[in-house]
Amino acid sequence: MKIIDLSKPIKYTKSDPWFMKVKIKHKPHRKAGLLLRFLGLPKKLFPKGFEGWADDTIKKMGVHSTTHIDAPWHYSPTVNGERAKTIDEIPLDWCYGDGIVIDMKHKKDFDPITVLDIQDFLNKEKLSLKEGMIVLIKTGRDVYNGTKNFPDIGTGMSAKATEWLIDKGIKVMGIDSWGWDLPLKHLIKKAKENNDSELFWEAHLVGQRKEYCHIEQLVNLDELPIVGFKIAVFPLKIVGASAAPARVVAIIE
Repeated sequence: MKIIDLSKPIKYTKSDPWFMKVKIKHKPHRKAGLLLRFLGLPKKLFPKGFEGWADDTIKKMGVHSTTHIDAPWHYSPTVNGERAKTIDEIPLDWCYGDGIVIDMKHKKDFDPITVLDIQDFLNKEKLSLKEGMIVLIKTGRDVYNGTKNFPDIGTGMSAKATEWLIDKGIKVMGIDSWGWDLPLKHLIKKAKENNDSELFWEAHLVGQRKEYCHIEQLVNLDELPIVGFKIAVFPLKIVGASAAPARVVAIIE
């Protein structure tokens, strides 16, 4: 069995944009040793070779800062009139299943991925989607992860392509770009240029009427075959949250 890590390391990266920065305080072993002495255990009674335990505190990390899975609650408070699920409420059986990689590396920055793009790929590879699969969209933009312009470049999913996947029985899908849609700054620019309120965040907002989750900021999709593997994407159980970091892995038997 081979396990491939598809998750970005959680650490401070100077070049990350301010809204993605992670800050972690690492506490050395001797700090706990001082605490033990304060609690009444003299150093002479410490076990041999023991100085204390290491500890760490996450000082800052947004739930969307690194590789994460978005809950329906992120897109809208309701889905088709019903209250949307937060990340702790999504069924765990959504988070494990057969994986498939849809190669969209040929798509240029700001050119949305369409239904036809996905259908052409599946037809070319003689593949079909099955209910419960986890679909991974490979754009190749993970090479920019950790750089300042990562959120501002790349392709992304169209609303129709997102809805098409959901209608095929896909509950969880993911991408190696910063976001599921085209870049935010580009969407804002286009909405203003066209005076069209339907152009902003169109793929995310499919979640207003159809329930689904997507993973953002995946890495290492080039290491996967197109099919023939399982995906596990279990989020941290953060009560009431719109998303959660996840250790996303591919398992190849």
